[in-house]
Amino acid sequence: MGDTQRLSHFGEAGEPRMVDVGAKNATARTASAHAFVAMPAAVLAALPSNPKGNPMEIARIAGIQAAKRTADLIPLCHTLPLSYVDVRIHTEPGGLRIESEARTLAQTGVEMEALTAAAIAALTVYDMTKALSKAIEIREVYLLEKTGGKSGDYRR
Repeated sequence: MGDTQRLSHFGEAGEPRMVDVGAKNATARTASAHAFVAMPAAVLAALPSNPKGNPMEIARIAGIQAAKRTADLIPLCHTLPLSYVDVRIHTEPGGLRIESEARTLAQTGVEMEALTAAAIAALTVYDMTKALSKAIEIREVYLLEKTGGKSGDYRR
């Protein structure tokens, strides 16, 4: 395999490794991600009176906290100085739409932080509502957009 085809997270012998970004310049980078939590209408209607508290606010805070801990959760991720993280959760027919945003000035991208925020927010909604139904599903976790870095901008 030539250098242009080598996967960056594998060393010469094929062992997993963390990519060395030390020689790269820090640049502004952003990413946003999406998740959808599908739930029965009765669960959606019961959200405001949930005995555990407001699942959407707890999930929003959990997502923000998760973004800050991404390097602890994903083995080869770099620890990034996050300048901003937000999680927005909207009620719509069939469930909750979650969108996260993360920003940094760093040597590597912030996509994993945005994806982690959306996924953990979705898992937190499940945790906060599972007593009401086991039919809740987490769907459609994906990157919406990223800016900055060598690979350029991306928009789904």
